[in-house]
Amino acid sequence: MKSDFLLAITQLSAEKNLPKDVVLTAVEAALVSAYKKDNFSPNQNIAVKINPNSGKVEVWAEKTVVEAPTDNRYEISLEEAKKLKEDAQIDDAVMVEATPANAGRIAAQTAKQVILQRLHEAEHSAIFEEYADREGEVVSGVVQRFEMGQVHIDLGRTEAILPASEQVRTERYRVGQRLKVVLLQVARTNKGPKVIVSRSHPELLRRLFELEVPEVYNGTVEIKSISREAGFRSKIAVAAKQEGIDPVGCCVGLRGIRIQNIVTELNGEKIDVVMWDPDVATYIANALSPAHIIKVELNKEDQAATVIVPDKQLSLAIGKEGQNARLAAKLTGWRIDIKSASLAEAERLEETKAKAKAAAKEEVEAEKEIEVGTEEAVIEEIPEEIMAELEPLELAEEPAVEEAEEEAAEEEAEAEPVADEVLLPPDIILEPIMADEKPQLRFAEDIMAPRRTKATTKTSKTKKKKKGGYTKDTSEDGVKVRKGRRDYTIEEEEEDF
Repeated sequence: MKSDFLLAITQLSAEKNLPKDVVLTAVEAALVSAYKKDNFSPNQNIAVKINPNSGKVEVWAEKTVVEAPTDNRYEISLEEAKKLKEDAQIDDAVMVEATPANAGRIAAQTAKQVILQRLHEAEHSAIFEEYADREGEVVSGVVQRFEMGQVHIDLGRTEAILPASEQVRTERYRVGQRLKVVLLQVARTNKGPKVIVSRSHPELLRRLFELEVPEVYNGTVEIKSISREAGFRSKIAVAAKQEGIDPVGCCVGLRGIRIQNIVTELNGEKIDVVMWDPDVATYIANALSPAHIIKVELNKEDQAATVIVPDKQLSLAIGKEGQNARLAAKLTGWRIDIKSASLAEAERLEETKAKAKAAAKEEVEAEKEIEVGTEEAVIEEIPEEIMAELEPLELAEEPAVEEAEEEAAEEEAEAEPVADEVLLPPDIILEPIMADEKPQLRFAEDIMAPRRTKATTKTSKTKKKKKGGYTKDTSEDGVKVRKGRRDYTIEEEEEDF
């Protein structure tokens, strides 16, 4: 019977893939609960030991040493206690073997239930410890069922959950389909360990490369960065740790056989393998492949890059719905702005013109400031003593100028003879000469002539006479000659002087 019991424990440990000592510990704890109900008090301290070789069950109960025991379940005499423990004394606690003859049917059923519960707990603990250390690894499983948008995958010893957020939008799963997934998280719950897996995480791509490319697995080729849009396209940057190794060629494989296996596992997802470079500009240009790049301008403060491409390569560099540029930005960690060569040249010309205008404006303002500063400096440089000496000199020059003008007027008067001074009668009034009219007194004889006015009115007391003025005629030789006086009209009073 005992050997059969031990055989059953051994079989349970084999089925559940649990260590034998773990199963024995669970059974011992279950028997403690069963024996307390029938043979011992609920608050009594007991222990159950199972011999792993023979399967013999021993029950030990804790009893208190007294002189005269009244309840054999809790107390033991000092004489009996010294047989078990030589230095036992009154009020000491000793463990005494108290294996019941028959645990009873109810105790056996209870022990069975407790054993199963303990086995489940032990199994869950073993599963958690197994998968907790494998987070980030790729595991293979079979699709079992679908519940509320989640896919349940059988991993063998446990079930994993593929949430809707970790599924690939372009994939359609079916029951019985085998999938490779990456372990994201393992957590303890009341119902056992909860394992979360993913098909869209970039770590899946890294692990698949480690499985397919030996150089990546042994560390000869290092994966620097990964950017992925699951189901559509991914970019992976690689670098070689040893000279003479082509990292891109190692990942692609002969005739693309290695990369093709990964693409097949991801259901046709496109994968771009690019060369990592310590120079950021070169790295960004490689990340935008297959587009050809003319120039990369970096702004390290804003972590931004401006990429100039040929006009015909613009759509290729941006990609469908901006996918190529978006993946390159995620791969490099830089914000990328892509411009065509013609647009970049136009912007450069506009910027040059704006700079030229600004420089000219600054130059003009600077010249004005220099002129104002020079005038102020000149004024400030003249000492007050010199200015005081210059003031009387300026006042002294004015009489000298007036004297010189008077002398010049006297000389002109001496050089041109003037007719004798004639006193005009008091009834003759000379009209003022306007600025826009010609002077009416031209010669000395005009002074003696009667007053001339414009022939605008005629009165009965005046009469008209014609006097000749000088006229100019042209001779036959084409020379202008002064022949006589021109005619003009004067008005004369009837009275004589």
